[in-house]
Amino acid sequence: MQHRGQEATGISSSCDGKIYTKKDRGLVSEVFNEEALTYLKGNMAIGHNRYATAGSDSVLDAQPVYAKYKLGQISIVHNGNLINKDEVRNDLIDKGAIFQTGMDTENLIHLIAKNTKDHLKDRIIEALNRTIGAYCFIVQSRSKQFVIRDRYGIRPLSLGKLKSGGYIVASETCAFDLVGAEFIRDVRPGEMLIFSEEDDIESVQLFEPEFRPCAFEYVYFARPDSVIDGKNVYTTRENMGKALAINDANSKIKYDMVVPVPDSGVPAALGYAAASGIPFKYGIIRNHYIGRTFIEPTQEMRNLKVKMKLSPMSSIIAGKSLLVIDDSIVRGTTSKRIVKMLKEAGAKEVHFRVASPEIKFPCFYGIDTPTKEELISTQMTKDEVCKYIEADSLEYLSIDDLVNAIGNDRHYALESFDGDYFVKA
Repeated sequence: MQHRGQEATGISSSCDGKIYTKKDRGLVSEVFNEEALTYLKGNMAIGHNRYATAGSDSVLDAQPVYAKYKLGQISIVHNGNLINKDEVRNDLIDKGAIFQTGMDTENLIHLIAKNTKDHLKDRIIEALNRTIGAYCFIVQSRSKQFVIRDRYGIRPLSLGKLKSGGYIVASETCAFDLVGAEFIRDVRPGEMLIFSEEDDIESVQLFEPEFRPCAFEYVYFARPDSVIDGKNVYTTRENMGKALAINDANSKIKYDMVVPVPDSGVPAALGYAAASGIPFKYGIIRNHYIGRTFIEPTQEMRNLKVKMKLSPMSSIIAGKSLLVIDDSIVRGTTSKRIVKMLKEAGAKEVHFRVASPEIKFPCFYGIDTPTKEELISTQMTKDEVCKYIEADSLEYLSIDDLVNAIGNDRHYALESFDGDYFVKA
């Protein structure tokens, strides 16, 4: 699932009582050639694509995180962010721990290694009792795998069955489609699944669920062909576009076409077009050999990739009034470049619509918006943002409309939009 991280990739496999690990900076296709895959022996493995929310960009901060300890060998992958990581790390350092990476994931390795219980399962449970935040962990020993989702279920995690009879666990169900696996169910919030060759799956409910899935998964992060906690991502994004169109129904502005910012803006733009009757046009073409811009670690890289990735269709948009739809505005720099690009290509007007609410608060649960200073909607009003990106008009989706688009049958993690930091350190 390369879309979830493009900085580094890694796999640990287990075979005959030994763990083999290969990881490096770069894309999956660059790191895992035939030689690397031959080295990864065994019938059990964990893998990870890195999207940095903590730590540095060195290969040491790539996952899986591997170590040797009293009970043998262990390897861990983690999706999320631990909000009490500094407190736990400083306590471990005071007690003599030596850290090799800047990642919060390494905390769990040390907590497990320093425990004196005889079984890894018990060590993991005690370590998790000191772990606060958003997490999906897979802990691999030489003969077992332990899959854990935090009590809030902030980050997604699903269980599938392979045609060969084995199991697969992944952050998104689109991974199952690629390998021909059958979806079984989502891992429950607060649940630990234990896999071994000898026994069937063991399920342990570690924590009472307080389900708060991340709304930003539906807005941007997940792939549209995934089903996240029972909700089809494509359909939810289409619903967001329909809500934007309903809100625009009384607008006196006349639009010639609905233009998506590809690719994440496409479903919402199709929803808008269907609800409004305004023609949908690919006024911007994406170069698919360029990766996602939001998850790039530096602004310079994001700016360069926007320029390389998106090209306006001058023959279609010249002299036209465009209703442009994107999934979100985070820093504002990408939106500004898109508006400028379209106007330079001859667009008469560019009216910007955003299929999510204003992002006013940093997220500490695994989405990389770490400071208020980086969030344009924290620094500016809607009218000021509109002026900054040089659009002719700007409208966002409301929080209520976002929730209704996803499905108002549950509470969501909306901290980026409403500042409700429900997980307390």
